[in-house]
Amino acid sequence: MGTMDIHEILKYLPHRYPLILVDRVISLELGKRIHAYKNVSINEPYFSGHFPHHPVMPGVLIVEALAQAAALLTIRSENMEKDTGQVYYFVGIDGVRFKKPVIAGDQLVLKVEITRQLKGVWKYAARAEVDEQVVTEAQLMCTARAI
Repeated sequence: MGTMDIHEILKYLPHRYPLILVDRVISLELGKRIHAYKNVSINEPYFSGHFPHHPVMPGVLIVEALAQAAALLTIRSENMEKDTGQVYYFVGIDGVRFKKPVIAGDQLVLKVEITRQLKGVWKYAARAEVDEQVVTEAQLMCTARAI
């Protein structure tokens, strides 16, 4: 599976507006890596309050966008299906660094690689970029849990 548009993404992620934070998958290498993006628009609901005089995308939402990309990578790699009584959760976030603000008009490029998978826990190296400059880096850990 090389690319995914928003319609395909919505088949795999349970998130919906305003919390769906992946607009398109550019490339997906099963079991290895994903390259996706989020178009950041001034119409995003968080901009009116964060910060009205100089709106920036909240860092926690950048990390959430990376996690959603990681979820797509794992769901597709493990051939999981949506609505099977499982939810994909964070179990750890380490080494997060915010290097540059993300503002309206930016295209947030999401790059995630699986670094390890053991006993239902996946670890990832995640990086978000704007104009080929790193804006956020993190190591993520996620798992699927029955609900």
